[in-house]
Parts: sequence; structure tokens; C-alpha cells
Amino acid sequence: MVQNNRLRKGLLAGLSVLVMLAAVSCSPSRKAIKAPIKEEGADYLFKKLKEHELKYTYFMGKFSAEYKNQKKTTSFNGQIRIQKDSVIWLSLTPGLGIEAMRLIITQDSVKMINKLNDTYFIGNYEAVNKFLNTNIDFDILQAYLLGNDLQFYEDGKFRVTIENNSYKLSTAARIKLKKYVRNSQENARAFIQNIWLDSETFKITEADVKEISNEKIKLEASYGDFENIEGQLFPKALDVTIWADNTIKVKASFSKITVNAPLQFPFRIPNGYRQVK
Repeated sequence: MVQNNRLRKGLLAGLSVLVMLAAVSCSPSRKAIKAPIKEEGADYLFKKLKEHELKYTYFMGKFSAEYKNQKKTTSFNGQIRIQKDSVIWLSLTPGLGIEAMRLIITQDSVKMINKLNDTYFIGNYEAVNKFLNTNIDFDILQAYLLGNDLQFYEDGKFRVTIENNSYKLSTAARIKLKKYVRNSQENARAFIQNIWLDSETFKITEADVKEISNEKIKLEASYGDFENIEGQLFPKALDVTIWADNTIKVKASFSKITVNAPLQFPFRIPNGYRQVK
């Protein structure tokens, strides 16, 4: 039982890092461009958002992170690798400098090895969401990690306002596109979402999402410290909060980022490791 609790805590910490991260945006005050809102509305802003979001096939970055859960704070380093729409790979290393956990997440599965207690976990998003008290999927995870918009959800029901010199896109019902729905549970899922865009760069500076059927659970992300990475702006600082019965916060700072260099995603369960559920 103790081993299982340790694994759950490890999986919770690792996946929390994936689903969240952030920082305070410190750009100087600027004048919002109001005319496009009046003339073209949300369609114009989504076009600009898509033009300026990070474009990649492969992404890799090292990070340092601080994880807070139930007033307990844990600091660690790690590395993340992503193949767009396919694989998210994560390695976590505590202060001792030795890898403690490794995760690999695909569209359908979540796998983890815990080197601290010689155990492994294999499950799906139902297990992930039970641990995190959320209802995420691969698309939400991938988008919120990198400060991009959701790829597989409709975007035709947003309204636009101006808030603190940023464009704010809001919708009361964002639904997954039917061609990407994998099961009936996904088909029923609809989210309330807000997205704040910088009025000059059209990069996402803040975003939040909560499920209509359970508004008490909310995922918030903020993005800052934007840096030019191979001709594209990327937020090196991330701050994510999951608001639920047990609120979780993660702050992370990226370094050594590479985009579009082919990557490997090594994951092997060592002999003798015990599976836990």
C-alpha cells in the first residue's frame, strides 16, 4: 500500500508538470489594436494566433520546476521531448542528479517507471484524470505545455473583448471535432475556455479551461519570458494551476530548447520492476 501511494504521488507530480507550468509576463505597456475586432472579430484573431504559435514537428527542452501540493513544495529538474500529436516524453530528476521517474504519454496511454521503488505504471487517461482530478486529453496537455491553442477542438463560438491591453477570446462551449473523437465520453465533453493574446505578438499569455459538467475543476496557465527560438517566440517561463479539491501549482523555467531536430523516446521497463495500479 505504501509503495502504491508513493507511485501515485510520483505520477501525480510528473503529470502535473506536464499539464502545467509559468511566469509573469513583463512586457511594457502597449496600445491594443481595436479595429480588427470590430471589422473581423474572433476569426481574425484565431488566424493571427495560428500564424504566430509555435510550429514544430519535434520539441525538446530542459527545465527546472517547483511543485506545490497541500502546502508542500518540491523542486526538481527535468527534460521534456515531444513529437507533435504523437508522443510526450518526460524525465524527472530530483536534487541528487539521478533520474527518478520517466513517463511516456501518447494519444491513448500513459506509462511511467519509478526508479526510486522499482515499480511501473501502465494506464490510460481515465487513470490520469483520477490522479489529477481533471478531465484532460493529449491535445489539451500538448497545447498547454507549449502555449499553443488546441488543435482538435472547434473554434467557431468565441467572442472577443479587450482586457488590460490584451485580446480576450471566450467561449462557453468548446467541443472536440467529431473526426478526432475516439469514444463517447470524449464526444460528450465540452469546455468553457478563455484565451488572452498579446496585442502585438498574438502569442498566448494566459489561458484557462474548465469542463461544463464540473466547473469546480479549472486549469489555468500563464506564459512569460518569451524568447526567439529559431525565428519563433517561445515562452520559457510557465505557471500552471489546477484548481480542485486539492489545488496543485507548478512553476517551471525552460532552457536549452531545440525545435525540429529528430528525437528518440527511450522507454523500457527493467526486469524485476513491479506493476502497480
